[in-house]
Amino acid sequence: MRTLSIVSILFLSTLAACDDHDHGAEPYATFQACFDEHATAEALPHAQAITICCLEHPIGGVTEVCGTTATACEAYLGTNLTSGSATPAEVTAGCADYVTQRGQ
Repeated sequence: MRTLSIVSILFLSTLAACDDHDHGAEPYATFQACFDEHATAEALPHAQAITICCLEHPIGGVTEVCGTTATACEAYLGTNLTSGSATPAEVTAGCADYVTQRGQ
């Protein structure tokens, strides 16, 4: 009986630990929706919101939509982020940070 109790406790502890794990990044239908969530709702700096959306969230079912270079990232954002959402300097900084963090 004692062994059964110990096994039950270990099993329940394992189940509780599994609930603590992240089950994946939240997907967004568009890059703009991701950016708005992080930049507006969470009030993160725009460059940081860009980096987070490029690195951590599937956009339209695709991961790492921002490409592999800063140039590709800036081109992607040029068509997937509305003008006025971020300044050109913020886009450049976000894409540079994305490429740096992607390589780590």
